[in-house]
Amino acid sequence: MDTQNASLIDSHCHLDFLVFDDDRSAIMQACREANIQSIIVPGVCRKDWQKILSLCYKNDMLYPALGLHPCFIDEHHAKDLHELSRLLSTNTAKNAAENSEIQNLAGIGEIGLDFFIKNTDRKIQIYYFSEQLKIATQYQLPVLIHARKSHDEVIKHLKENTSLKGIIHAYSGSYEQAKEYLNRGFKLGFGGAFTYPKATKLRSLVARLPIDAWVLETDAPDMSPMAHHSEKNSPQYLLEIAREFASLYDNKAEFEQIMKQLYQNTRDILPSLHNRQL
Repeated sequence: MDTQNASLIDSHCHLDFLVFDDDRSAIMQACREANIQSIIVPGVCRKDWQKILSLCYKNDMLYPALGLHPCFIDEHHAKDLHELSRLLSTNTAKNAAENSEIQNLAGIGEIGLDFFIKNTDRKIQIYYFSEQLKIATQYQLPVLIHARKSHDEVIKHLKENTSLKGIIHAYSGSYEQAKEYLNRGFKLGFGGAFTYPKATKLRSLVARLPIDAWVLETDAPDMSPMAHHSEKNSPQYLLEIAREFASLYDNKAEFEQIMKQLYQNTRDILPSLHNRQL
């Protein structure tokens, strides 16, 4: 399997997390050597946004996304939504500075619903999710959605925001739910969870769905692929995840051909990737 010329994009990686502070530069160099050309860095809390924007502004392979994650609702405040809208308004203003750190924003994320969490306040989760979908609709930005044990509720909200497109990060739903997302113009994130042989339901989806349904991701530092189980995940493992995808895809196409399609899928769903020379 020839993997030397395949260009890759990690559509979801928390490279801003403190766990990467000591080796971030080395990891990014390893990614370049593996031909990983772009990495999307989503936010989880307002306090992290400035670090993400600064990191991405200084590194042209990194693209920011800003959002309020459903697993951190105790850290969110209504004023965070106003700040998100303000930042986006500044970014889209005609007189925005050319060196604005928020340029090349990939989308709104990581947002969503997580009903797997015990004792979570679903109403508050739904409030932040719904409000961020409205903001994304207002500014016509893609959304990076976290959906765990909540796909039907997420789909219900997407039906109320029909112009939105984006990625269902770390897809874990059924075939029928996948078709609902695809019919709405969304892509599905293929990451470390698919690399475990016991994930039979997830792995079976690859052959059942068209190749233009998918994008690659690591979700580093979490969701390590099987070869790195119990280790810190890293975007440099994206090539291993890509190889696993190719092994599951029910097609005789060469690896590089499959990767070209996944690469194009990601660029299609995240238009900001066209704003820099890749």
